[in-house]
Amino acid sequence: MTIPTLQQPLLPPEAPPLPENDSIRQGDAGAAFVLESKGEWYHAGFHLTTAIVGPTILTLPYAFRGLGWGLGFFSLTVMGVVTFYSYYLMSLVLEHCEKAGRRHIRFRELASDVLGSGWMYYFVIFIQTAINTGISIGAILLAGECLQIMYSSISPDGPLHLWQFIAMVTVVMMVLSQLPTFHSLRHVNLASLFLSLAYTFIVVGACIHAGLSKDAPARDYSLESSKFSMVMSAFTSISIIAAIFGNGIVPEIQATLAPPVTGKMFKGLMMCYSVIFVTFYSAAVSGYYVFGNKASSNILKSLMPDEGPALAPTWLLGLGVIFVLLQLFAIGLVYSQVAYEIMETKSADVNQGMFSKRNLIPRIILRSLYMIFCGFFAAMLPFFGDINGVVGALGFIPLDFILPMLLYNMTYKPSRSSFTYWINIIIMVVFTCVGLLGSFSSVRKLVLDASKFKLFSDDVVD
Repeated sequence: MTIPTLQQPLLPPEAPPLPENDSIRQGDAGAAFVLESKGEWYHAGFHLTTAIVGPTILTLPYAFRGLGWGLGFFSLTVMGVVTFYSYYLMSLVLEHCEKAGRRHIRFRELASDVLGSGWMYYFVIFIQTAINTGISIGAILLAGECLQIMYSSISPDGPLHLWQFIAMVTVVMMVLSQLPTFHSLRHVNLASLFLSLAYTFIVVGACIHAGLSKDAPARDYSLESSKFSMVMSAFTSISIIAAIFGNGIVPEIQATLAPPVTGKMFKGLMMCYSVIFVTFYSAAVSGYYVFGNKASSNILKSLMPDEGPALAPTWLLGLGVIFVLLQLFAIGLVYSQVAYEIMETKSADVNQGMFSKRNLIPRIILRSLYMIFCGFFAAMLPFFGDINGVVGALGFIPLDFILPMLLYNMTYKPSRSSFTYWINIIIMVVFTCVGLLGSFSSVRKLVLDASKFKLFSDDVVD
């Protein structure tokens, strides 16, 4: 006769053990190679700027289209303040853990350590991987579209298709992906910073030229006539702005700093947000002022309409497209680093050296396969922007607007009567609601655009 026993309670899975110090990390190839810690604060500034300030800023006039002037300015400013605050809190938590002898270089390790849940480790790695892979696919897709735009202006009836341009971009990304460490991208990301300023100034100048020309479009800033459509458009626009400010890899960027890291990330954030202030507001204001509620999801398309002449000098717009194309390579590289770190943690032998045959061959193969994977999906799903909108709403909101505040409250334990505690709680609650409503509105747009979707199409769905 067997004695009945109580069933074991269902417990969350245990996360992999967390490295406590640098001596244990000596056997961690992902940490030693991809996330090597040699950078200065301005290198972190370059990485942060590339991760946030990208061609998505050309979507800001379109986001204003669903909000209008007042709410558009308010939303852009609030998102900027909240994300700066959020990333700063994240850096403080990382510094606190480092001083306590637990330096974390991965978002998933930090969340699992502070919150004490194995589920959190896998939640963060799943969300991070979805976002980073999505951005890499989107970068390749947009870069292919840039090549197609340039080709079409030279040879309107040429035989090449979008998927062929995406294949060209993928080959270039396969080569660039062999830069071994995040830190080795510092010069690439410095160039990316200047490229973002360059094409922003080109777009602003082009919008001013278009606004003053005899072919200037009629300005109409009215919102949707239906209240339901107006609300849905507003939340879609807010989700777009939140995703544009999104990052999701702050701990990995801070990991590239040479210890001690105290105060360095704040300087990097100041550099990044100085560029954000210049680029975001100028692109949003100039584009929305000229095109109003006719602004395209990429303001360059509004400046180069399918019918009629370009609204600015063609050579100037072509230069802007080239700058966007070049920066997309940097963005794709930055957001691939988490995937490379995961792969090399499993595949590389830290005792063999970064450029030994034992580590070099698997690195070339795995990174090339990852880029081929991203390129294939970019070619197959030219409507990936709509899918990415849903991923952004579901991914960036928890990683950038909720977890940093929760981690700070759990680490520093501010008094429940303190202003800091309650402002963090309010931000978490408000942006949880924004994320849910933004996801709903993004799914709605996905459904409305479904009739336009076609695999391996030559046309990118806005």
